[in-house]
Amino acid sequence: MFLAALLPLSAGAGQAQAAGYRYWAFWERDGTAWTYANQGPSLARPADGDVHGFRFSVSEDSADAAKPRGAADFGAICAKTPAADGTKRVALVIDFGTPADAPSGETPPAGRTACAQVPEDATTAEALASVAEPLRYDTNALLCAIAGYPKKGCGEQVSTDQNPAPAEEESEPDDSSGPSVGLPAGIAAVALLGAAAVWQTRRRG
Repeated sequence: MFLAALLPLSAGAGQAQAAGYRYWAFWERDGTAWTYANQGPSLARPADGDVHGFRFSVSEDSADAAKPRGAADFGAICAKTPAADGTKRVALVIDFGTPADAPSGETPPAGRTACAQVPEDATTAEALASVAEPLRYDTNALLCAIAGYPKKGCGEQVSTDQNPAPAEEESEPDDSSGPSVGLPAGIAAVALLGAAAVWQTRRRG
């Protein structure tokens, strides 16, 4: 698959140029830990009780991607949303990242959580759209903004020397800090692969 083939290529470019990509990463909660999603939110179909997260940050590849911070407990997030026939509840953790990762002139909003109650066959992308508009996409259907953040830019290449990760990024906080949301609806690849595809296309052009 073309996008999958870009993963080692983008990782090599990051190492050679000390560069990363500024984008929304998509995560799934596996028990008490976050797992980088192996498919895009437009393909993921969570079950009632699942927890999915999004984190905006600068990273070189999926292994380097920052995880959503904060409470990620379904019972707490969806406590005020009772179950209803024909629907499912998906807990979403939205982490807008740190000032160090923000585009120039922008300040990340406070992280938040939301309980999306959506039809039983809804995707994570549809759940996100129900609670975090406005969403913004580029011409390749890559998710660029959640709840209007950031106002501009989409998966752009960023020098990690100019945008170093703060100390708090080195370790994952316990499940009592803040959340993250991001999602490329309309594509089957995770956000990183989409960002790499955009960059490679521009580079060839």
